[in-house]
Amino acid sequence: MEAKKELIDALIRTGALTHGKFTLASGKESTYYIDIKKACADPTTLSIISRKICDIIPILFDVADVVAGIELGGVSIVTAVSLDSRIPMVIVRKKVKSYGIENFFIGEVENKRVLLLDDVTTTGGSVIEAVEKIRGVGGIIDTVITVADRDEGAKENLKTIGVELIALVDHSMLKKDDYHNKDN
Repeated sequence: MEAKKELIDALIRTGALTHGKFTLASGKESTYYIDIKKACADPTTLSIISRKICDIIPILFDVADVVAGIELGGVSIVTAVSLDSRIPMVIVRKKVKSYGIENFFIGEVENKRVLLLDDVTTTGGSVIEAVEKIRGVGGIIDTVITVADRDEGAKENLKTIGVELIALVDHSMLKKDDYHNKDN
């Protein structure tokens, strides 16, 4: 728990974890908001996130061929992890661009073992779409690491497609009153 507290403290320090009343992208209401993009703008916090993910990678893989992140939230995370781990990176686009190389990927996933990284998971919808895109071109993926999981179905939804979700921090840790400054 102490290692997770380091990350939670960094999220609070950067203002990325705030307490109040928020409407999420899913339309659901929440008593806290977590903005990993804001956290990743702080090099110290991004370094903590990357280090924690890099600590997990050897446990999961002898070697992942690539680490992938979904645009926009996963780009800074996957870049930092790629630099720290020396594993090549891939960015998964949400939509194919209508110009240049019309592809969902910046980087190669075909026939590669892919570790997908995400910023925040709620139901896992965007992660499932990314997994389907990766598998659709022959990428091999069975694990996703998210910085924060809101415990609203992502883990169970990913399990139905044979993917394990690992969260650096989860809802039970993020909702605790002692982690929040109520004046935010």
